[in-house]
This record gives sequence, C-alpha cells and structure tokens, in this order.
Amino acid sequence: MNKKTFFTTIGAAMILLTGLLGLQPGLQAAEKVTLSFDHWYDNAAIAKALMDLQAAYPQLLAVTSIGKSVQGRDIWAAVINNPKTGPADRKPGYYIDGNIHGNEIQGGEVALYTVNYLLKNYGKTEFATRLVDRLVFYVIPTMNPDSRDFYIHQAADPNSPRTGWFPIDDDRDGLKDEDPPEDLDGDGSITMMRKRDPLGRWRTSPDDPRLMVPVKPGEKGEWTMLGEEGIDNDGDGLLNEDGPGSYDMNRNFGYNWQPEYVQGGAGPYPFRWPETKAVRDFILAHPNILGAQSYHNFGGMILRGPGAKNLGDYNPADIRVFDEIAKRGEKIIPGYTYTVVYRDMYTVYGGTIDFMYANLGIFCFSNELDTDLVAEMSPKKEGEDEGVMAMLGREENLDEMIFRDNVEMGEHYTAWKSYKHPLYGDIEIGGAGKFSARVPPLFKLAETCHRNAAFSLYHADQMPVAAFEAISVKKLEGGVFQVDVHVTNAKITPTISAQAVSQKLHRPDRIVVGGKNAALLAVGEIQDRFLDRTFPVKSIKNTFDVDGGVPGRGRREFRLLVKGSGAVTLTFESLKGGTAEKTIELK
Repeated sequence: MNKKTFFTTIGAAMILLTGLLGLQPGLQAAEKVTLSFDHWYDNAAIAKALMDLQAAYPQLLAVTSIGKSVQGRDIWAAVINNPKTGPADRKPGYYIDGNIHGNEIQGGEVALYTVNYLLKNYGKTEFATRLVDRLVFYVIPTMNPDSRDFYIHQAADPNSPRTGWFPIDDDRDGLKDEDPPEDLDGDGSITMMRKRDPLGRWRTSPDDPRLMVPVKPGEKGEWTMLGEEGIDNDGDGLLNEDGPGSYDMNRNFGYNWQPEYVQGGAGPYPFRWPETKAVRDFILAHPNILGAQSYHNFGGMILRGPGAKNLGDYNPADIRVFDEIAKRGEKIIPGYTYTVVYRDMYTVYGGTIDFMYANLGIFCFSNELDTDLVAEMSPKKEGEDEGVMAMLGREENLDEMIFRDNVEMGEHYTAWKSYKHPLYGDIEIGGAGKFSARVPPLFKLAETCHRNAAFSLYHADQMPVAAFEAISVKKLEGGVFQVDVHVTNAKITPTISAQAVSQKLHRPDRIVVGGKNAALLAVGEIQDRFLDRTFPVKSIKNTFDVDGGVPGRGRREFRLLVKGSGAVTLTFESLKGGTAEKTIELK
C-alpha cells in the first residue's frame, strides 16, 4: 500500500468512526478553537479569534468588516444565526458592542466571550441552543480599534486614550496632537510627576511613604504635584495639553446631538467619524434589532437612557420592560446597580443608547463594567462622611496600596524614582499604571466576561416569542368561516416598543392570511370574548395591522371572516419581534 492510499484509507476510517460515534460535522475543528479570558486581545487577535470560530462553526457564524477606523484598522462584526431555523431578518435581533472608548477595553473581551459562549455551547445546553435557534446576534467587539491597540501596546494612563485618532487641535495653536504625554521613565505607563517644594500642597503620608496626602491648615508642605508624565513639546509653557484625537464617539450619534461648546468631544456634526458611521450603517442595515447592549467602564452599573434631562423620560410602558430586566440583572451581576444615565451618572448628548431607543425603538442597556475592588475591601462605615474621606484620601489610599502590594503583587505600581526634567529640573515619577484602574485585574476578567454576558443573554432571552394559540373555526353561510385567533407573546419584551408605536418609527406588526382559495372579508379585535364584543380593524386585501404589537407576556385576540376552503395559512409578521405561522383547514 503506497503512502497516498494509506492516508486516504485512514481518512475514510476516521470519517466513518465520527459518524458511528454521532459526532457533529466540524466538531473536531471547533474543539481546536480555545479562547481564554485571562489576557487582552488586540484588534488583530480579535479578528483571528473570530475567523477561527467562523472556520469551526461556518453554519452558525459569519464574520465581516463593517468599515475602517481612522488609522485603517478593520471594525469587525460577528453575526450568529442558524439558517436552518429561518432567515436572520425574520427573527428578533440582539446587538452587542464594546470598547467605544479606547481605554474601556474589557467590553471587547465581554463581547468576544459572548460569541464564544454561544457557539461552544450550541447543541450542548438547552439555553444556548434555544437562543441561537430563535434569535440572531450582531456583535461588534471593538468600535475603537485604534485606541484599543494603543492602550494595550503603548504607554497610557488608566483614563486614556479614550478618543479615536482623528487629529484635533485641542489647544487651538494651529498644531494637532503635538503635545501628548510621554513615558519618561519607560515603565510602559503614563504615571505622575512630583517635585519637592516646601510651599507645596501635599506631603508624604506617615503611614506609607509612597502615598501623598493633602496638607492640612498650618502644616508645612513637601511636594507639588506636576500632573502626568510629559514635557512641553511645543514650547508654549504647558504640558500634555494636546494629545491624540480628543473626540468622543459616544457624543457623535445622531440623536440629541449637541455641538462642542455644549459638550466637548461631540465633533463638528453627527456621525463625523468613520467608526460611528460604520456602526450606524450596520445597525440600520439590520432593522430586526430589538434588544441591544453597549459595554463601557467603570463603576458597576446597568444603565438605561435617557442620557440628558432635556429628553424627558422614556415611555412608561417601555420603562416597565427596562425595569424588570435590569432588576434581574442586579442579581446576575452582584454589586452592579440599575441607574439612569443623566439622573444617576452624568449628561450624555448624542449617545448610542438614546440613538437606538429614540430613533429605532430598540431596548438598549449600557453596562459600566466592573466595580472598585479597593473600595470593596473597606465598606463605608456607618456615619462616615464620604466627602471628608475623599478629600483626605488617607484610608482609601492605604487600602489601595494593600491591594497593589498583596493582591496585584506590585504588577501595576511603579515606585517613585528620580528624573531630571527639562522644565522642572529634579523631580520624581511614579504611581499606579494603566491597568491599575477601570479595567479588572486579569484574575477577575473571566468573571467580568461571564456575568455580563449572562445578563445580556438573559436580556436576549426576553426577546418576544410570538405564537398562534386557541384558534377556533366556525362555519357560517355562503362558504364563509369565522376564525378566532389568539396571538400570544411569552416573553417580557413586546413585539414592538411603545416608543416605536408612538413615534411611528417603523411599520406595525401585521397578520397575513394566505391560501389559494382564501379571501379575508373582515376583521375585528375581540374586546370581550364573554360578551362577544369586537372592535373593527381595517384590512387591505388579505392583511391587517396589529397596531401596538403583542405586549410582553400578553396576547391579542382577533375574529376573522374568511371566505374560502381548504388549507389557510396565518402568518404573524413583526419587523423586530419575529414571525409565527399556523395552518388551519376551512371545511
């Protein structure tokens, strides 16, 4: 037997064995895709992970680039759908994005984890299988690949780069991005600078010489804090005043947008940036999206809009849906609190969640990922004044150093060291590094991913399930039949939001009567089935609108007069709420 024949025979035997064992096609390839959530994926690694999953699950996953960032990186989207259970556009859609702000990187991992979880558990757990079979998922792990890669690979501080990378003249000196912070001590992070100064407003903590505490009245100062590491690149006497970019994608969406003088970062007009335009176009291209989740950080919050007080509040009927889902979310993610953006955090004009809800009728949450692990070490004492403690900073900082030393084991803290600065002379540089705040320590990352994915999938599971129930057929005279139908929805979310109904954002739900010999003569909505009262509903040909849709955990009841015979198909069609179909016999 030659080598070619041998391997052909072995291959055939393996295929036969796979069939005998009942293994699914592609299972071996799928098992080779191993994603771990104990490190950060840059944009190239996200792309590779998605491509590997697509190769392993080609029947369920499609990966595409929806556009390019300012620096030319692909913005990747993953679409999960089982075509065997129907086309994607006839199912409720659930949308997820992460990392719209460059330093809020863990949103990318949560989104990628969600894709991986659904695919790896399809066919293994009833929950994942049910979700993939009845919904379609649209996932954009990172909206801001430029700043994501910079934050992961270059020197940064915990709070930046937040922006994208379109050059902007922040200090209005005619130059753009010419004076960014610099990693002067080469530790990979932008930390702080201090200079000895007897007139300074800070002194060394008596409890830990690495810490600084404010000088109290009558005390002598020791240090002046000089801000973040950097030099005066443009010679204007200021440091770090014109770093990269400085626009905010989450202030650039086209609903309740306000110009720069109202809220910085908004840009010259809505959808100015290629990233926001790409995401807008992707969402608009999938009008079946009814639920959504946008991942940010920091603070452990489950947020809903509105982002600004001038909008008033959401429709009360929709608030009830948000409330019920988010209250369960507080149980799924301990320590997270359900809040409203403008009321409980700060004002956001031109944000993604208001754009999705107000313009498209989408039930959208924004999770501020992760809580303060240092604060959790020492819960607030009864009667303690938070303002005084924040001003003194002493107890919190001591706990912070315990965490840095004994939990992180020094990984994200740089001890103060001497440096000769071209402007300030002899100074010291040190402090907490870029991964020390806002993002979780890597030993907590998997939990962040799983719990937040679990909440989003719970939300997705509450997308509507429309069904025909309790159909009765009664023969009348002249080949006319009275058909009473009940359309039900077993989930919390209605088939169309109250916002979409009140603002006429998209076409209403409808029922279509199909059949070669069927003619819809009249329709009435049953108001009281015990007193046999109906309210007339307008029909056009064999179709009528279900105005207002089917409420969550509710039903709509209709009486149809149909002339015809034989098989008749009733189809409920909702742009965002899915479809249902039932065949009856007129005889």
